[in-house]
Amino acid sequence: MTSPALLSASNISKSYAGVHALRDVSFELRAGEVHALVGENGAGKTTLIKTITGAVVPDAGEIRINDQVVKDNSPGRSKLLGVAAIYQEPTLFPELTVAENMALESEQRSLWRSVDWNERRRRAAALLEQVGGRFDVERDAGSLTMPEQQLMEIARAVGADARILIMDEPTASLSDEETQNLYRVIKDLRERGTGVIYISHRLEELPVIADRVTVLRDGAVVGTYSMDEMDPGQLIRLMVGRELSAVFPKREVAAGEIVLELQNFSNRANGVTGINLAIRAGEIVGLAGLVGAGRTELARTILGLDEADAGEMWLRGKRVHVQSPGQAIELGISYLPEDRRHHGVILDMSISANITLASLRNLSRLGRFDFSREREIASEYVRRFSIKTPAVFNRVSTLSGGNQQKVALSRWLAVKPSVLILDEPTQGVDVGAKAEIHAAMSELAAQGMAILMISSDMPEVLGMSDRIAVMRGGTIVRELNRAEANQQKILELALGHDAQG
Repeated sequence: MTSPALLSASNISKSYAGVHALRDVSFELRAGEVHALVGENGAGKTTLIKTITGAVVPDAGEIRINDQVVKDNSPGRSKLLGVAAIYQEPTLFPELTVAENMALESEQRSLWRSVDWNERRRRAAALLEQVGGRFDVERDAGSLTMPEQQLMEIARAVGADARILIMDEPTASLSDEETQNLYRVIKDLRERGTGVIYISHRLEELPVIADRVTVLRDGAVVGTYSMDEMDPGQLIRLMVGRELSAVFPKREVAAGEIVLELQNFSNRANGVTGINLAIRAGEIVGLAGLVGAGRTELARTILGLDEADAGEMWLRGKRVHVQSPGQAIELGISYLPEDRRHHGVILDMSISANITLASLRNLSRLGRFDFSREREIASEYVRRFSIKTPAVFNRVSTLSGGNQQKVALSRWLAVKPSVLILDEPTQGVDVGAKAEIHAAMSELAAQGMAILMISSDMPEVLGMSDRIAVMRGGTIVRELNRAEANQQKILELALGHDAQG
C-alpha cells in the first residue's frame, strides 16, 4: 500500500537574471520514504529545496504539505509545518556553544522562563550520541571541524522532530563509521513516519537507503524512478545527458625533479609529527587517512597557517621556513581548503574578484587596477571549468556549491603555483564537475605541477594518485605506489591493522 503524500510540489518554476533555475518541476515525498534528489551542480536541487523551506519564492507553482496548500511560505512557516533542512554548508553561530546552537532549533522559549542549562546540555549530548557525535557540547561551534559541524547539524534536525527532513550532502565530510550511524538514524526516522529528501553525489549510497529517486537536469525533471530499477551508471547517464567515460581521467606523466620535500616536519601543537614526504614535478600524491589523522593540519602547516616547530621543508632544493600564507604564495605554494564557504570563496564578491583575489599584485601597475584583464582571466576560468553563470561580475553567492568550488580552484590556479595542495577538491561536487576537476588536475600535473591531494573519497584517491601516503595519529605511516594500493590496504594502514607486505 502506498504511503500518503507528506509533501507535493507541483509545476514549480524559478528564474534568476534570465537563467531558468527550475522549469515546471513536480516532486512528491511520502510518509516513511527516503526520496533521493540527484543532478549535476546547477541542475536546480538547491533551488527546489529552498522553495520547499520557504527561503525562495517561486515564480509559478504550488507547494502542498499534508494535502494543504502552503500560501506565503517562509522559513518560519515551513518550520511550523514540520519541515527541517540540513544544508551542505552548516548554518551555525560560531560564537555559541554546540548546546546553544542545538537549542535554537528545538527549544520552546519564553521571556518569562529561565533556561535549564543542565537539561539543555543533557539533551544536546543525547542527540549527538544518537548520530555518533563524540565531542563536548560546551565547545564553541566555530571550533568544530567540518565533519563535527555536519554531525551537529544532523543532531539538531533530529531533535526538531520534523515530519519532513531535507538532507543536502549529509555524508560529504563524514567517515565510514559516522555514515553508518547516519543510515541507522535515517532508518529510525522512517519507522516513525518521517519523510526524508536525500541529496547526494555519492551515488553508491542511494541503493542502500533510498526508495525512489528523482533526477534533475538543467532545472527540469528527467524522471522519477524506483531505486530498485536504477544503478549508478544509469543515474549518471540521466544526470549528465551523455555517457561519462572517465570520472578519473588520470594521465601517465614522467615524474621530474623533487619540488616539495618535508624532512621530520612537525607541528606538535596541532598533532603533526615526523612527516617525511617528497613530491616531484608531474606527480599527484594522495594523502589518505581517517578523520582526525592530521591531513588538514599538515596542509595548514605547509602553507604557514600554523607554523612548523621542528623539521625542515625544502622547495626545489632550497630550504625554506614558511611563516604565513602570503609567504607560501610568493614561494609558489597554493592551498584549496576543505571549507570553501568560509575559507575558499567570498560570497558577497563577484566571480571575477574571487578568481583574481590571490593575484591582485599582477593586475596593478602604477597604482591603477586593470579591470579589463581581471575580466579576461575570470572569463578564461569560467570557460575552462564550465562555471554556470550568465556573467563574471555576478556574486559567487548566486552559484551552486559545485560551481563555487570551481571558482575557489580557479583562484589558486591563477597564481601559477608550482605546488598545489587540494583538500577534498571534489567534496559535494557532481560527477560531471568531478570529471572536469580531475581532468584539470591531470593537465596541471602534465605541465609539471606537484600536487598534494587530501581526500576521503577512496575511489578518488585510488583513481587520481601516483602515490598514496597514509596518515594515522598525525604522521605518515606508509606510502603505497599506484600499482599496490587498494581500498583494503589503505584502510588497514589508517586503522593501524597493517601487516607489512
